[in-house]
Amino acid sequence: MNTRFQQAADQILQGVVSASPGVPGVVAMVTDRERNLYEGVAGVRRSDGRTPMALDDAFALFSTTKAITATAALQLMEEDRLDLDAPASRYAPDIARLQVIEGFDERGEPVLRAPRSVPTTRQLLTHTGGFGYDFFNATYLRLAEQKGQPSVITCSKAALMTPLLFDPGTQWTYGTNIDWVGQVVEGITGRRLGEVLQSRIFDPLGMRDMSFALNDRLRARLAGMHARHADGSLTAMDFELPSPPEVDMGGHGLYGTVGDYMRFIRMWLNDGRGELGQVLKADTVRLAEQNHLAKVNAALKVTLLPGVIPSLSNDAEFFPGQRKSWSLPFMINDETAPTGRPAGALGWAGLANLFYWIDRRNGVGGFWATQILPFADAASFTGYMALETAVYEHRVYARRS
Repeated sequence: MNTRFQQAADQILQGVVSASPGVPGVVAMVTDRERNLYEGVAGVRRSDGRTPMALDDAFALFSTTKAITATAALQLMEEDRLDLDAPASRYAPDIARLQVIEGFDERGEPVLRAPRSVPTTRQLLTHTGGFGYDFFNATYLRLAEQKGQPSVITCSKAALMTPLLFDPGTQWTYGTNIDWVGQVVEGITGRRLGEVLQSRIFDPLGMRDMSFALNDRLRARLAGMHARHADGSLTAMDFELPSPPEVDMGGHGLYGTVGDYMRFIRMWLNDGRGELGQVLKADTVRLAEQNHLAKVNAALKVTLLPGVIPSLSNDAEFFPGQRKSWSLPFMINDETAPTGRPAGALGWAGLANLFYWIDRRNGVGGFWATQILPFADAASFTGYMALETAVYEHRVYARRS
């Protein structure tokens, strides 16, 4: 292990915990293709308690769930059970019931019309299917506030049945697209998404602490959720997604540990090979990491996420001013990032300020986990960027034993 990197990484974690404003606790790990190169922890599980954060603490993973659900879809594609370019209604019929919302009339009623097409699974995977989130989209927020549209955190079927914001394939908008991919997976397999992920991804990768249902074992080491206030202070929250959920939400519903997620990252670094078995074919991995947003619509790029519910998200964007696209499971930075992450690398995030990246060229990746709302928290995100930068400054991935 690079001792200088170890010291730098430890200082970064301790620094974000001791800063004002800082984070209550953080777990961060870095891996190469073979093993974890760094495992770091700092702070406490909850700001109103004294229990130290631990490496095996459980987190609400939010949108870091998405890439795992996408992986299950890719497995079905390999088996010729899923056609990415067929209407997703072939597998999840309810999606064909949804209309496009064009605004609201003078009485405040939604103005709806039939879409020009039903979203395909490729469009859902690339966030061009037509769906958004109420915390990133004013139209959905109005539906929630005035028409009772349930939040996605209810993990309910009703939360999925939102109108489309646009005709599929015409815009890039981040939202519940991957929750619908979960419905596609369930429609093909005839099983709950959690059961599919357990047998086809978690077991082959040795992921022992990943679940849509927060059981007592995970709850006993659950990192506390926190709300960041305008003055920078934090308040601990008693937050849990429904357990068990009505719907296994493939876009945000998993609980798990950073250590387990590193096994998933290593699978992507190793051309689909897991610690206990092959999860994806190498050709599938190489296909999936390509820019599929361009395959849907060459004019589209990943854009800023506008925070319209301040308690849930600030305005958020990775690497402002640089081009970004989307693979099937991940965002792609199309230019070398300021951290040193090379062009073509993969990554994404979760609402409670969880962040990860996968650099297949150099065989390195990492995960940073906090539990703070709103998203794009300055203290947590700055710490994550500093850790990623340190990886490239010290070239830890080039050192093998």
